Amino acid sequence: MAETSSSDNNNNIPIEIVSDEEMAFIEAAYASISSSSSVLSRSLSSCCSSSTPSSSPRLFHQNNVLSINSITLLSKRKLSSSCGAGDIEDTLKFVNSQKKPNLSDSFLRRFRKKRALSVTDLTSTEWCPKQMEFTLTLGGRKVNQFMKAGIARHAKLEAEVIKRVEVKIQSQEDRWALKFLNFISGVNQLLFEGLTRELPIIGFAEDIWMVGVIDEVRMPLTENDHNPILIDTKTRARDTLPAEPQRRNGRLQLMCYKYMWDNLVSDNFPSKNFFTYFGLNPRSILCEDLKVLSADSGFSASTLDDVVRYYRNTYMMLSPANDQLLLRYEYQKDHSLLCEDKFTYDSEWLKNQISSCLEFWLGEREAAYVHEEERWKCRFCQYATVCPAYTDSKGMNADTSNDSKAKEV
Repeated sequence: MAETSSSDNNNNIPIEIVSDEEMAFIEAAYASISSSSSVLSRSLSSCCSSSTPSSSPRLFHQNNVLSINSITLLSKRKLSSSCGAGDIEDTLKFVNSQKKPNLSDSFLRRFRKKRALSVTDLTSTEWCPKQMEFTLTLGGRKVNQFMKAGIARHAKLEAEVIKRVEVKIQSQEDRWALKFLNFISGVNQLLFEGLTRELPIIGFAEDIWMVGVIDEVRMPLTENDHNPILIDTKTRARDTLPAEPQRRNGRLQLMCYKYMWDNLVSDNFPSKNFFTYFGLNPRSILCEDLKVLSADSGFSASTLDDVVRYYRNTYMMLSPANDQLLLRYEYQKDHSLLCEDKFTYDSEWLKNQISSCLEFWLGEREAAYVHEEERWKCRFCQYATVCPAYTDSKGMNADTSNDSKAKEV
């Protein structure tokens, strides 16, 4: 169970249910399933040469991975860093007419075959499997003002330690190399400065390729503790505490990161499987910008295989992540701390959650609706007007105040 410790005035802060979009906005932005994707890249040399000691270079943003693209690298270290209601209703008839999913026609195969499953995919599935299904089949969720504010806050936190650098990539191999370089750069910063942010992680777990972006990683202050601490920051539109389903979803996210981290540092990264699964050529020559970035980071890489080998050398230097994980909740308006949720990693609970989510992605079960006691989530879902769970329960709850119930969660 998680232990929640909040700021001094937390006893006076009411608990209120808000949209799940406030929970996962930033990782969703980085792990976009569209042709736009974000990559982080940092470098040790830039980190050392930066005029601002606390900042290092890194994040790239690429708009189209299949063409020559402009990528933004963040680093003050120097490693490179929607449908209308009518449309949804029309499309829903087609979705509901489809046969029960199976492994050969699974969502993983249809939508993530060449991209890997993201941690956001798992947390979104835990939040509501049916909403995840709608997102995949009817189009991505709309970005609202709260998500934009959250993204802006994360960008500001990122800019405190990372400087943006532009590079151009020319292939899928370059795209993956960039992700690996960002990880290498971030780890360099972590080991030399004790802190890094927006760290991309790529790993193989439960026979599935997974990706994620860790908000913040810190080294412990005590000399005898070498287990990095994983931290995630959530921003909230109102100065209220998160409800339990939201905290549960945030804990799942951080536990997934620790699981991926620990799996990686135990040297579970089958590189041959990686190249084969994503259809990549390990001997593919890197674009000139990536060659320069790798050289600036202290090693010479000419091919994707070179970068993967340095990726392995880097993660093998690391210790497993700390069992104590930290979720921070901030008020969007003034960035004040609402509460900190400190909890202990629970491997058994996590594996059960991942297994349940993967059953959906692998086509082993159909998308389920949220539990009756959590149907308040439907009020914030853009697909509510076409979802049977919401329309069936709306009349049932007409005489009941959902808001008053939510504040008792």
